[in-house]
Amino acid sequence: MPLSFAHIAPVLMLVASNIFMTFAWYGHLKFGSKPLWLVVIVSWGIALFEYCLAVPANRIGHAVYSTAELKTMQEVITLIVFAVFSVSFLGEKLTMNHAVGFALIIAGAWFIFRGPL
Repeated sequence: MPLSFAHIAPVLMLVASNIFMTFAWYGHLKFGSKPLWLVVIVSWGIALFEYCLAVPANRIGHAVYSTAELKTMQEVITLIVFAVFSVSFLGEKLTMNHAVGFALIIAGAWFIFRGPL
């Protein structure tokens, strides 16, 4: 199966959108002394870029992926981006429980992309 723009662009756009969304949702945790109203406004501004990538990614991707595949792709990308972010930006540690939980989600993704049983 040759990979087309519709196969690749959604993946790349969803990775970029997840980076923005992860910063919008969790980046402010590193700046706990800032007023809540300020972090809400900044987060909304960051989230705008996420929407500008996620909506077209799903529109383009729907030409070659099912809605379930797009959502599954989104969730797996979210976990990967979040894991990297929480370790590198927030300085948190991932445990074996995280690895097992992520592995189970990836197993679920395999079933979604595998097709009907």
